[in-house]
Amino acid sequence: MGLFSFNKSKNESKINWIALTQQEQISEAIENSATRPVLFFKHSTRCSISSMALNRFESEWKNESNCTIYFLDLIQFRNLSNALADTLNVQHQSPQAILVNNKLVTYHASHSSIDVASIEDRL
Repeated sequence: MGLFSFNKSKNESKINWIALTQQEQISEAIENSATRPVLFFKHSTRCSISSMALNRFESEWKNESNCTIYFLDLIQFRNLSNALADTLNVQHQSPQAILVNNKLVTYHASHSSIDVASIEDRL
């Protein structure tokens, strides 16, 4: 099961996702948020609610150039989701969007509360 195993190929997405697949990426991304905001999008490839939230996010997102965006497949990498939750002190949810700016969480939401306009306001 790959990054876009939820019946959508990478070529269909207008977002240039970075697959979060390694523990080291978490600390690197947080460190990099000092100069450029980082958004983590956690998605369960087995959940229809998660798929709806992801589709809505992708259709509304306009600010890719202002933010580095990581995609976390929770089915394949649940251990990374737990590590991210521990590192950022944000309770695990699925789906979930977590924005980190200057090494601090400035936004997090899950399910239908994920709001692109609220994320963009914090960039």
